[in-house]
Amino acid sequence: MIPSDQNKLLNFKSGLYVVSTPIGNLMDITLNAIEILKISDLILCEDTRVSKKLLDKHNIKSKRLLSYHKFNEKKNLTKAIKLLYKKKIVSIISDAGTPCISDPGNILINECIKNQINIFSIPGPSSVISAVSISGFTDKFIFYGFFPEKTKDIKKDLELLSKLNLSIVFFISAKKFKKNSVYLEKYFSGRKILICKELTKMYEQHFRLEVSKIKDFNIDLRGEITIVISEKAEGESKYKLDEEDKLLIKKLMKKLSIKDIVSMIKKNKDIPKKEIYNYCIQIKNEN
Repeated sequence: MIPSDQNKLLNFKSGLYVVSTPIGNLMDITLNAIEILKISDLILCEDTRVSKKLLDKHNIKSKRLLSYHKFNEKKNLTKAIKLLYKKKIVSIISDAGTPCISDPGNILINECIKNQINIFSIPGPSSVISAVSISGFTDKFIFYGFFPEKTKDIKKDLELLSKLNLSIVFFISAKKFKKNSVYLEKYFSGRKILICKELTKMYEQHFRLEVSKIKDFNIDLRGEITIVISEKAEGESKYKLDEEDKLLIKKLMKKLSIKDIVSMIKKNKDIPKKEIYNYCIQIKNEN
């Protein structure tokens, strides 16, 4: 263990260090991150096996690794706080990227704030920034993270996000991509999408397409994917006809004139009259 007076020479104060780790390529780590991990009295990590590969790569001889993930976060909180009370250096890392951003850590952060314990950020690689930087979309963006589990929550959140004229960044597991792509098409049709696979790794790939064509995207995806939705196309309406609108129009076609239907739909939603009219004509011709 490095003596406390040597910690001072390295300009590291006691406290909690939120350390960013590589998102793929193990060489993408800062010199600052390597130094703080070397002198940490405790390193909290999601998976000790994953973190050990990183530490070994950079010759970091860790005194103590402690598993810290969403299933044991509260349980191991006390161990970390006890060390921090003793003016020790505790680092928290995730398997990839920055802790507390779509990863465990917020409970510990808030406990440190509550107890006036020092908190420091050691920045590093970010899949969010990396994806936005190569997207070609506006650099005014919002990061959403992973999709909720419940369909009603997905619909509620995406409807709100669809009204923003910004780039929007999502994390999504490859297994859930196909299922959730239906909602992306519903709420972001007319925009573009960048799908990033294996960022910073040897087999890194980017796929660029129109959101309206996402149903035809059949590339094999694995692991966690970062996707960026573009800002609205110029002149794009806030709303488009969704399946509920179309179903309503089909019912109204049996009772009302096209003019009345256009007026009724337009009154409730900011959808271009031309789009409503064209769909009415389509239904009429089909019949």
